[in-house]
Amino acid sequence: MLAETWLVPIEGYLVDKFGPRIVVAIGGILVGLSWVMNAYASSLMVLYVAAALGGIGAGTVYGTCIGNALKWFPDRRGLTAGLTAAGFGMGSAITIIPITSLIQSGGYETAFLYFGLGQGTIVLVLSFFLRAPHLHETLHSGKMIQSKHSFKPQEMLKTPVFWLMYLMFTMMAGGGLVATAQLGPIANDFNVGEVPVTIAGITLPALTFALSIDRVFNGFTRPFFGWISDHIGRENTMLIAFSLEVIGIVMLSQFGHDPFWFVAFSGVVFFGWGEIYSLFPSTCTDTFGPKFATTNSGLLYTAKGVAAAFVPLSSILVEWAGTWRVVFYAAAALNMVAALLAVFALKPMRATMPQLQLEELDELDELNQDPSPITLM
Repeated sequence: MLAETWLVPIEGYLVDKFGPRIVVAIGGILVGLSWVMNAYASSLMVLYVAAALGGIGAGTVYGTCIGNALKWFPDRRGLTAGLTAAGFGMGSAITIIPITSLIQSGGYETAFLYFGLGQGTIVLVLSFFLRAPHLHETLHSGKMIQSKHSFKPQEMLKTPVFWLMYLMFTMMAGGGLVATAQLGPIANDFNVGEVPVTIAGITLPALTFALSIDRVFNGFTRPFFGWISDHIGRENTMLIAFSLEVIGIVMLSQFGHDPFWFVAFSGVVFFGWGEIYSLFPSTCTDTFGPKFATTNSGLLYTAKGVAAAFVPLSSILVEWAGTWRVVFYAAAALNMVAALLAVFALKPMRATMPQLQLEELDELDELNQDPSPITLM
């Protein structure tokens, strides 16, 4: 997680300077190498090194694809970022069954080897089809309020708007990461993990059912709320989605001891959380321009790394309070604050930025295609 998150700005810088093709190709090689190393690892140190390489590779592919999509579709940044992020979020749902089957039939080493070679090869081959848009290839109708000026990373870091978004991203990411990492312990403490639940004719243990549904909802919510934000605005969508997350967390705390409601409300939690990976990149690019979109959205993405600290903190809170309820309500409070900040702070701050004006198509294309190099410092 650390390698995936904190290096994305550097990878974004390389994309904005050299283009997406070579960066994604390297990412695919690193991901494949990571899994092949796991197949033959004979010590913890090899596993750690492989995890770091895999994190770098995954972050490279993810950050590049998000940034490139944001440049291609200025009128549909929410939807296109959501669709791209959905691939990242739902990929695990597609591979759960075949990976599990291969582990059972051939061992985890075989699964690591075959899937490592397979996904590494696929990413490497597809990387050669990626490119940034050329002049006049992007269409902008002027419906969305977007920046006339493309901020360099060092310019963006000096603006209060960026740090407000960073704070909001951290608040929202923290609750979802806790739910992702702690869903198993929560289910066990609620005594529902192994209880069978039947939904739509499918019967599975509550925890297994929740994990499967959560991955689907976590993926679907990204293009769904991204699409909505393209029509009603980023901040208004944040208010709706973040508030839904608050409701899901509170309901899970109150009714999660029932296996059915544990599955249902954990799905609501993930549906209200996953959209941050479409709303924040699109808001960032609308605010700071498309030219350095990959680097700038990568810098914002590091908030996920900060939020990862909430996971061990949640365990400490549970030990101190003796219940998960304090963690639930703390996460709900942070999410509610983020929802209110979206409409009462972020929206007016963005509206008063002089650079945020309705652009003409030619102006946007020129920003997309400016070939001048950038520096991080």
